[in-house]
Amino acid sequence: MADMSPLFRRGTAKSPQERLVTLIRKPGCLLCDDAQIVIEKVCGDLGVPWEQKDISQDPQLHDQYWEQIPVVLVDGAQHTFWRVNEDRLRKALTG
Repeated sequence: MADMSPLFRRGTAKSPQERLVTLIRKPGCLLCDDAQIVIEKVCGDLGVPWEQKDISQDPQLHDQYWEQIPVVLVDGAQHTFWRVNEDRLRKALTG
């Protein structure tokens, strides 16, 4: 059984380049602009790629997240909405 544990550990930690932060936003949204500033800073510091998606261009995202904009996903899972906490995002990407 001990021989298998390194195999399981190997798959749990991701390098920064294997992470992905997604900002789901809409045009003209000041909270979205604030979120983007935090994401650009944290991802820039850590070397983590990030992307943004426009909720007004994607009906599925619109239906799922309209009342929570901006929404931040980390590796496809919802991390936060409305306001992005720099320390919390940094911890999620390094922990």
